[in-house]
Amino acid sequence: MGTPAERKALLFFSVVLVLGASTRAYNTLHSRSPTDARARSALERQITAADSARRAGLRKPKGARKQRTPPRPVGPVDMDIANEKEIEALRHVGPTLARRIVADRDSLGPFGSIEGLGRVKGIGPSMVAKLDSTVTFSLLPRPTNRVISRPSELPKARRKPHRRDMRP
Repeated sequence: MGTPAERKALLFFSVVLVLGASTRAYNTLHSRSPTDARARSALERQITAADSARRAGLRKPKGARKQRTPPRPVGPVDMDIANEKEIEALRHVGPTLARRIVADRDSLGPFGSIEGLGRVKGIGPSMVAKLDSTVTFSLLPRPTNRVISRPSELPKARRKPHRRDMRP
């Protein structure tokens, strides 16, 4: 089991625990404070109101939650002039990607082609292939030498050679 000192400590903690629990139970059962009576009556009123609403049929059924889905576009969407809602209506495009597309177009100019759309973060080759038949481009892209939009396209910094590599 344990040493005599450990047994005494265990006995002491168990007595304190039992005394604390019994004191708490006694206070809970024998308290008649006015706040408890007010709280009980308020709870009873809420229960009665909920039961009457349930009986009256005012409660919405659990499966009646309406999901918000944007309407599907009728024809191809012009990505150079479309707003967020029209872009979000495209298949495989959510609200975040639609916002990114509009922000990229506003800051860097029109896309001009499906390849220009690829500069948006989150649109890779597979997304370009999915969107190819549902999008069009009416404007010319902004003339630039080269658009660097992703950190992976930036040139890598050259590392300084280590001292051990410089030895003859």
